[in-house]
Amino acid sequence: MRLLVTGGAGFIGSEFVRGLLRSEPGTRVTVLDALTYSGVAENLAPVADHPGYRFVLGDVCDPDAVDRATAGQDAVVHFAAESHVDRSIAGAGPFVRTNVLGTQVLLDAALRHGVGRFVQVSTDEVYGSIAEGSWTEDQPLAPNSPYAASKAAADLLALAHHRTHGLDVVVTRCTNNYGPHQFPEKLIPLFTTRLIDGGTVPLYGDGRQVRDWLHVSDHCRGIRLVLHGGEPGEVYHIGGGTELSNRELTGLLLDAVGADPDRVVPVPDRKGHDLRYSLDDGKIRERLGYAPRVPFAEGLAATVDWYRANRRWWEPLTAAAAPA
Repeated sequence: MRLLVTGGAGFIGSEFVRGLLRSEPGTRVTVLDALTYSGVAENLAPVADHPGYRFVLGDVCDPDAVDRATAGQDAVVHFAAESHVDRSIAGAGPFVRTNVLGTQVLLDAALRHGVGRFVQVSTDEVYGSIAEGSWTEDQPLAPNSPYAASKAAADLLALAHHRTHGLDVVVTRCTNNYGPHQFPEKLIPLFTTRLIDGGTVPLYGDGRQVRDWLHVSDHCRGIRLVLHGGEPGEVYHIGGGTELSNRELTGLLLDAVGADPDRVVPVPDRKGHDLRYSLDDGKIRERLGYAPRVPFAEGLAATVDWYRANRRWWEPLTAAAAPA
């Protein structure tokens, strides 16, 4: 299989590329990535010399770059996105550009070149917030942040290309990912690196927001199942099965690094902060045999250990992101 992976230098995309080349011999992977602030070339160093790997520096919003990268591909897995909610609240423009326009450019190229499958990688945030129970794949979209709205728009564009043009599109929506190589602006790496350095961590509001946590390797395994076995035009949820409030998660991270509770500093809550997300992932379990394999306690401990051992990876990123 010849596969184009957009955003393949990012946290989830690079895990997908490394795992795919390791587990599926003969696959040829082209990564298209603009290497913006969260795209880290070093994430792909383990496969840099793999005979099935090729890297293309390019923006998904650039029709010429996308056209060249898409030509000759059997499938596209689309990770490239602006994804940090706080950044979208500060300014929605880059999110609309990359997540909506970039997806449209990529879909049009896939259609033009006769790509056999297009996997749109999305998020549970497109549904808004749910007080109890879990969303199934037919839940109407009701995003509350500019980030979530841009991803919902991208999902609808992808599904519209299936219904209008017959493009073989499948959409995956996952819960909160964690694991090695996650850019240190997200909760687990942000809190872990600050606690390792002896600093404090900012907890939004009362910390009662609930998220389901999914190890990145389980997420990528779910995407591979959908890539190979998903039905055209269908949406598949990929869940982790570990619901925690942000306060509970913060306590686990304090324990993991041996830090005292006084290192937690309450800060004003995020605007429009969704209280709870929860996906019903019975469909992918029943139809494609998915089940998460990494127990949360084991995965979190390994993640904290990775950040302890890889300061040279995250320290330059945190320094670059620090206010001038």
